[in-house]
Order: sequence, then structure tokens, then C-alpha cells
Amino acid sequence: MTATVRTARAVRRDANLRRPSAATVRPVTVDLDEQGRLLVPGTRTPVPEARVAEHLARHLRVPARATDLYVYVHGWQTAPAAADRSAAALIARATELHRTAPVDYPGLERGYRPWCVVVRWPSSSAPSPAGYRRIRDRAHAMSAPGRGQAGYVLGHLLGYLDAGRTDPADPAVLANRAGQYLHLVGHSFGGRFLCEAVQRAADRPTRGPRVLGWSAAADPARPFTADSALIFQMAAPRDAFDRLFPDLFAAPGRSGAPLRGPLVLTHSRWDRATGFWHLRAEGRPGIGHSGAGVAPVRQYNAALRPTGAPYSRQMLDHPLVNIDASDVYRGGLAARLAPAGAHSDFHHPESAHLLLSLASLSR
Repeated sequence: MTATVRTARAVRRDANLRRPSAATVRPVTVDLDEQGRLLVPGTRTPVPEARVAEHLARHLRVPARATDLYVYVHGWQTAPAAADRSAAALIARATELHRTAPVDYPGLERGYRPWCVVVRWPSSSAPSPAGYRRIRDRAHAMSAPGRGQAGYVLGHLLGYLDAGRTDPADPAVLANRAGQYLHLVGHSFGGRFLCEAVQRAADRPTRGPRVLGWSAAADPARPFTADSALIFQMAAPRDAFDRLFPDLFAAPGRSGAPLRGPLVLTHSRWDRATGFWHLRAEGRPGIGHSGAGVAPVRQYNAALRPTGAPYSRQMLDHPLVNIDASDVYRGGLAARLAPAGAHSDFHHPESAHLLLSLASLSR
């Protein structure tokens, strides 16, 4: 195939991906209040802590036909309906990309049928340094041990999904001999929730199938697993994985880690929320602006790739991967003048390509 033909096809494919199909997967939702407590659907009534696991098992039904399970946690300044649309649009683009270019995702030759849970939380504030600090402090308080229940609730959710995944030996899995895969997706402060939840869930081992294709070896002492984690424009200090979330990775004295697939982080110099506002609030830019800094594991740095340019396993099969998306996550003129800049400008075909590549390489 000539470069000209490939480029023309990529342009047409990207144009289609910018208009998600009407047949969008409708996500199911989980709502939390300011204390991180799980709410009864449609109410402001918290579910008693002792009944969180029972509530999730009763209200969430994982379809046997699904191949990939996603947990999506939104970020700053996102209303509940907007969170639903964001997750649905991202997965719709990935589904359409798989349909139009399956050869680029060989691990998904048996199909890609995603199912998504959106975790919604009160993230709105004034677009100011004080507003940023308010939501930063809330996100921390909601998920910090001994202060909020978000980590506890999400730990139960991830543990439930991990234990409830269809076993690879189940004959009901017709076109997917490897079972169901669990992926975590977050944006902004939502990444903090997910990292806390993985650590919490790993402390509560649950029995479940291991269907991982990455190089990290399985550890029978820590059966909780997630096949990949992708956080767009994370609102956290650059040393967060060294100070706040060191237990996500294997380290001396520990035989394994709860996240066996890679943790992939995007960043863009056009992200003013984690650049300018994070600098004013915490004295230095955040991960979403500059990428992760010091960490307990070696990092791999790469650029966000366009559709039609596949990611290799060697690019993504690392504990921590920084993806520079500055060439894509730029925002228009209005976004660049807005207080948050391009902080939420991650809805591009290239993002769906990264998401889908992680699913493919998990096999």
C-alpha cells in the first residue's frame, strides 16, 4: 500500500471517527456523594457501607457477550450527563475504529464488544485557583483511607468485576476463548480515584480468572488484576506514584503488583488546568501537563500515535508509560483562552486508537 493511499484512507477513517456512531454503547452508572459514599440510584441516599458489595452485585449485570469491561471515572468540571457522554463517545470511537481497521488490532480478531461502568462524583467548582484546590482536596478526601469511601466503593466495584468476569473455560464464551478483560480509564482527578481503588482492591484479594497477556508474571498472592489503565491528563503531582501510589507497582520486598498491565498517562503542554492552575495550587505543574516524574519503576516515554500507525507491544508493555499528546490535545482558540486550556481535549481518534491498542495487546 502506498503512503498516499494509506494517508487518504486514514483521513477518511478519522473523519468518520470524529462522528461517533449512533449505536453507542450506553454505559451503566455508579454515583458517589461528596464523602465518596455510594448512592442509591436516582437519590441522595447513601448505601450502607456493609451493603456496598451486595448493592453492586444486584445492580450491575456484566453481559456474558462482552469482551472488554471498562470502568471510567471523569474529572474536574464534569456534570453527570457529560460524564456519560464522554465515556460513550470514547468507546463508540474505539468500536468504530475496530470495525473500520481490524487489521491494526490483531489481538481483537475474535471481536470487540465493550461494556462500561461510569463512576460519577461531584467535581464542579469555580474555574479559579481556589476552585481547583477545592476539588483537589475533595478528590483526595473522598478517596483517602480513613476519610472517604470512594476508594472503598471503587475497590469493591473493581473486585466485583474482576471476580465476576466470565471464566475462559466457560462454554458460553463463544468467540472469546480468553475470557473478559478489565480496563480502567480516568480523566483528571478521576485518575486519583482509580489509583486509590486499585490499591484498595489489591488489599482485598478476590478469586477470579487471570487473562493477561503482558510480560508481568501473575502472582497467586495478589489475584486482583486489571489488564490496563489509561489516564487522560491526570490531575496529580508529578511524583504521585512515588509518594501516593507506590503499591501499584512491584518493588523489592513484594512479589507482585495489583496492576499487571501498563499504566498509561497522557500529557499536553496545552493543558492549563494541570499546568497553570496546578502550578499556582501546588507550586509545580502536574502530570497532565508534564508527565509523571520520579516513580518507583522505570518509565517509558512515547508520543501519541495517529490511527493507522499501530502501537507495538514494546512501546506499551512497561509498568508506566508517558504519552506526549501535545500535538493533538491542543484545543481550539476558545479552549486555549479558557481557564482549563486543553485539559478536556482528549476526544480524538488518536485517543480511541490508544484505548483500542491497549485492549488488543492485553490478549
